[in-house]
Amino acid sequence: MQEYILIIINVALINNFILAKFLGLCPLLGTSRRIDSAIGMSLATLFVLTLASALSYTLQHYVLIPYNLEYLNALIFILLIAIIVQLTEITIHKINPLIHNMLGIYLPLITTNCAVLAVTLINSRTTQSFIEALLTGFGAAVGFAVVLIIFASLREKLEYADIPKPFRGAGIAMITAGIMSIAFMGFSGLDSS
Repeated sequence: MQEYILIIINVALINNFILAKFLGLCPLLGTSRRIDSAIGMSLATLFVLTLASALSYTLQHYVLIPYNLEYLNALIFILLIAIIVQLTEITIHKINPLIHNMLGIYLPLITTNCAVLAVTLINSRTTQSFIEALLTGFGAAVGFAVVLIIFASLREKLEYADIPKPFRGAGIAMITAGIMSIAFMGFSGLDSS
């Protein structure tokens, strides 16, 4: 059980795909202007990334490897992610059209989110079991959600701050992301026993 918790902590906090590997910056900058859209994007990504991790591991180990088709994994995983995202988008549109409208173009862009593809590709090559792949995907999604929601709350506060004109907008967003990245470096060492 402790091993499973360490997998989630490692992927979510220590080796966060956004702040440590700089993957998934487009949705971070695009959907982090408001907390409600950040929460919606976080939930959608949580679902997509966890399901994609589980299904990609299964496809890799039960279809691609046995039939010597590993060279197709990137293409297959992109198609798999696209299908999951499409189903997620349809579901969100039916359940909460307001969130669907707030997320706008960023919801279908989960398909091309490099963090989602990176997690599925890394899982297919490095994880030893289905549970490990599932937890890695879930942990990565939790890490994405934590960063996105914290970043959105900071950006909402920065709207009312007196920021020098050259730093407004993307400039202060990048500076804030850099400071968050440094802060998350403080989690390194948590995974050592």
